[in-house]
Formats: sequence, structure tokens, C-alpha cells
Amino acid sequence: MRTQTTSYFARLFAGDLSAFGGPATDEAVTGHIRAEQMSLVLGYSVGIMLANACNATVLAIALWQSPDRMFALIWAVAVAGAAIAFGLQSHAARRIIKPQFVSRRAMHRLVRNAFLLGAAWGIVPAAFFADASTGGQLVITCLCSGMLAGGALAFATIPIAAIAFTAPIFLGIAICLGRNGDLAFLLIAFLVVVYGSVLLRGVFVNSFAFARRVMRQIETERTVRQDPLTRLPNRVAFNETLDAALKQLALSGEEFAVLLLDLDRFKEVNDKFGHPAGDEFLVQIASRLQRCTRAAEHVARIGGDEFALVMANLSRPEDALEIAERFVAAFAEPFLIEGRQIVGATSVGIVLAPRDGNTPLDIMKNADAALYRAKEVGPGTVCFFEASDDRASRDRKALQSDLGGAIAREELFLVFQPFLDLGDNSITGFEALLRWQHPQRGLVPPSEFIPIAEETGLIHEIGEWVIRRACATVAEWPEEIRIAVNFSAAQFRNNNILQIIVQALADTKIAPHRLEIEITESMLLSKYGSAALILNALLELGVTVALDDFGTGFSSLTYLRKLPFSRIKIDQSFIRDMLVQPDCAAIVKSVVGLARDLRIGVVAEGVETADQLEYLRQINCDEVQGYLISRPVSADQVLSLLDPKKLRATFAA
Repeated sequence: MRTQTTSYFARLFAGDLSAFGGPATDEAVTGHIRAEQMSLVLGYSVGIMLANACNATVLAIALWQSPDRMFALIWAVAVAGAAIAFGLQSHAARRIIKPQFVSRRAMHRLVRNAFLLGAAWGIVPAAFFADASTGGQLVITCLCSGMLAGGALAFATIPIAAIAFTAPIFLGIAICLGRNGDLAFLLIAFLVVVYGSVLLRGVFVNSFAFARRVMRQIETERTVRQDPLTRLPNRVAFNETLDAALKQLALSGEEFAVLLLDLDRFKEVNDKFGHPAGDEFLVQIASRLQRCTRAAEHVARIGGDEFALVMANLSRPEDALEIAERFVAAFAEPFLIEGRQIVGATSVGIVLAPRDGNTPLDIMKNADAALYRAKEVGPGTVCFFEASDDRASRDRKALQSDLGGAIAREELFLVFQPFLDLGDNSITGFEALLRWQHPQRGLVPPSEFIPIAEETGLIHEIGEWVIRRACATVAEWPEEIRIAVNFSAAQFRNNNILQIIVQALADTKIAPHRLEIEITESMLLSKYGSAALILNALLELGVTVALDDFGTGFSSLTYLRKLPFSRIKIDQSFIRDMLVQPDCAAIVKSVVGLARDLRIGVVAEGVETADQLEYLRQINCDEVQGYLISRPVSADQVLSLLDPKKLRATFAA
């Protein structure tokens, strides 16, 4: 019973409307309601405090001829001084960003201050009314009535604060009127009770309506500002938090940090196990990330697999690093999803304001640059923004802009690296390799511009250009020569890719089997579902398909059995070390044997020495490719490489 009583009074003096029969809410919503209530009180407080100072001055003047003049003067100076001080404090508080949550302790202070102010005015009728002149009594009556109305207005949304303020004034009026049996005073007392009751009833009605309105607003804002999947704040809420932190920085110099996170394996999980598993993965990640933050801060989901956090009131950069390291450590344990253990990882970029920027655009641009460097280092990396990141980011954006017009300016071109058949030492085809000759930068490596093309969607336009140019080129070669074109995962998301290939074959009038599509093992793993349909359609069309860089991923035999591969290309890292590392030699030999058993051709990449070539002959590898055979050459040089006499002289066993 005592616990219930204590809980009731705790709610009562914290301004919880459920103590008066109002709507019950959880502490988070109640704290938000308190914040709105406090904001309204602060909005009225400056004017009301000035009115208090003015009223105290008027009272001192009205009682100047009273025997209590000195006491009234001391009282008036004290009340006026306190009112002015509180008014200035309230004015300063209004300039600070409105809080989203106000604690019970803050509301206790407000109720206490309301009681002290009400008690100060409650003293007036009890102490000064009896000895005042008729005019002084009239002034006291008007002032007390005005303070009752003013208090009801100021605390119109907080019943306990309104009661705390008006109760002492009611008590003071009751004392002064009780001393005098004059009918007029009794009538005044009656009117004060009636008006006071009406005012308090209005306070309760208004406060309940206000609370319900705020609750509806909170629910609406949750819909607008909350990610529906993870229940974390979304990009809208994050941007508002960032804007608030920047305003606080401008007002008080309070520094803050922004942490930007990107999941390193989300797409792989989402595409391999399906979207429901990917969604559950995100939900579990959100829960772990939120547990890493400080109490008043919330991680926001600002993109598909991007999360961000604004760390306010930052005392030292190490605090941000500590939270970032917690984020990374949160992925140490696997995630259990649909009975599977899934391993995740994240990279984190950190910016410090105002050091790294004082506008939302600069902060997020620099956070993205820091995150990009972290991802380049590898999963689980945390990087603070550095000036070099900004230069790299600007350079990357400039490269992206230039890439958009590279096709129109005819800066892209193809070079061709041959495949050598070890059975008869003949060239059976060429791999088309994309190059970019930038007018200022010179030759830009594919490792730099292909990722940009994939991120921006330019890969579809560039990929179509490569297919059409490759088909047009091979049409001029002997009919037994094929051409291989590399595909990225992004190209398989293009619904028109089959139509593009069919149209390119039709326009150039080449047989479908002369075009070979090369896909990487990692790409296949991430896009197994959609890739299978497209690859089977290509097989029906007559196009051949090669699995590139075999051995660098999971080397799953499932898709070797299910998907229509014509060839396997053994990654050059195994070929390079196979003569010095027995395990590499064993892997190469096993892959060749596996491919032969599955009736799939096998190509060894990166052959650079005669000894490597001889070993591959001995284990019956079908084809080889590498600098020993030829470096990539232009289309004009291809025909000279096809000279059979030259090939026999060079590669005869």
C-alpha cells in the first residue's frame, strides 16, 4: 500500500496526468509531454515574470501609506528581483534547442517554483489586507485575482503546477476575508471560489486535451520519423537531430560527433537467403547497435544498410571512438536467423564537429569519405575523417562526373587477351577487357572506375556498349574464334540484359556460341536466384558462360552442378604459386580433374612462365591465358596473333 501511495505522489508531482485520471502513458511518452508542457510554460514565463515585477511595484506604491510599508517594500523588492531573474533565465532557456524529453526531476523543480511564487502572493492578502486603506485593499484584491488568472494561464497544461501556484493564494484570501465579517468581503470570497473553480476546471480540461493532442502528434511523428522495420529513427529524424546539434553548437559551442556505419555483408545475406532473412538480420543488428549507445542517443537507419549516430556533448574524440568500437564488437557473435548462423561486420566513419564541418552537407560528405576509407581497409575498421579523405572524395566525384560522358566522348575502348588451347597450340578466343583513356588523367585502371559505374548505375550503359562493341569486333575475326565479356552483379539487375545480348548478336550476325559471358564466383554467390534464370536463358540462346576467378570464393559445387557453365577459369593466384606451394598445385590439379569429370572446360589464368605452361600441359588443362601467351592487345593486333605458324613455333611442346 505504501509503495502504491509513494508511486502515486511521485506521478502527481511529476505532472503525470494519470494521477488526475488523465491518459496513462509510458515514461518515454510522458517525458515528451513534459517537454511540450515545459516549452509552453517557458513561452509564458517571460511575460508573467514581468507582470509579477510590475504587480509587486504597484503593491508597494499602494501600501506606501500603510503601517506595513517597510515590510511591503522588502516583499516587493524580493518578489520583483526574483521575478526578473527568473524571467531572464527563462528567456535564455528559450534560446536553447527545445528538448525532446524532460525528466521527472525537472518537473519537480517547476512545481516547487510554482508553489514558492504562489506562496509569495498568498502572503499578500493575509499580511497586508487588514491594515491597508480601502484603495490598498482594492489593489490587493485585483492583484490576487489577476495572479490567479495568470497562474491558470501559465500552467494551463500542468494541473499540479496550477494547484501548487493557486492554492497558497486561495489560502491567503481565505485568511484575510475570514477576519472580516463584512458581507461585501464574503461576496468577494464567493466570487473568488467560483472563478477559481472554473479556472482549475479549465486547466484540467485543457491539460487532458493537450496531452492527447501531443500523444497523437507523437504517434504521427513516429510514423514519419521511424523506420518501420527496425523501429529506429529514420533519415528524417536523423537530419533533425543533426540540425539540432548544429544549432546547439552555434549557441553554446557544444561539440559533437557523427558516426556513419555501413554493413559489409548485408547484400550477400539478403540475396543468398532471401529478403525475409535480410529483414530479420537488420532487426537484430538494430537491436545490438542501440545497446551500444548512451542513454539519450539513438542510432538511426538512414539507408538500406546504412546507420548513423549523432553523439552530442562530446568531451573528447576518444568517446566517439569507444562507441564505434562497440559497434564493431557487436558483430563478434554470429546472428541466428531462421536456424542459420550468419556472420556480419560493419565499418565506421567518424567526423567531429566543428573540426570536420559545420553544415549538414559537409558533415555527411566527410563522414561518407571516412567510411569509404574504412571499407577500403576492410570489415571491422573505424576511421576518423582526414583531410586526404576530402581530396579523395572530390577526386572520386570528379571521376564519376567524367565517366558519365566517357562513351559519348569515345574515351572507352577494348583490348583483347587470347586463350590458348593446349591441345593443338591454337588460339580459340579472346577476353575483351575494358579500358578508359581519360584526357587529363591518362589510362584509368578498371579497378577505379568499374566500382563507380556499379554504384551510380552507369554500368548498364557501359555494359551494353561493351557487349555491342565486342560482338562487332568478333564479327571481323575467323568464325572459330570466340570472345569473352565480363559481367558484374549489377548488370544482372538490368531487366533488359537478355534483350541487349539478343539485339547485339542480331545486329552483328554472329553465332551465339561465339559470345561467352564471364561471371565471378562472388557475384554468383550474391545473386544466385536471379542469375540462374538469366544464365539458363543464355544457355538456351546458345551463349556460353564461364565462371571466372574460381577458387577465390566459396567454391560451392552446388552451382557447378545446377548452372550451365561452359568453362571454369582458375584464379591466377593459384597458378602463380602452384610450382612453389604443394597445396596450390593440388588445388589446380583437383579443379582440372573436377572440370573434366563434369565435362566443363577449364582455363588457367595468369600463366607467365614456360614451367607453369608445361605443368598445366601435364595435368591436361584445356586452355591457358596470361602474359606468356600475350598481353592484352588492340583489335588491330589480333589477326597477327592468329598466325598458326607463329603459334606453333612459340608453344610447341
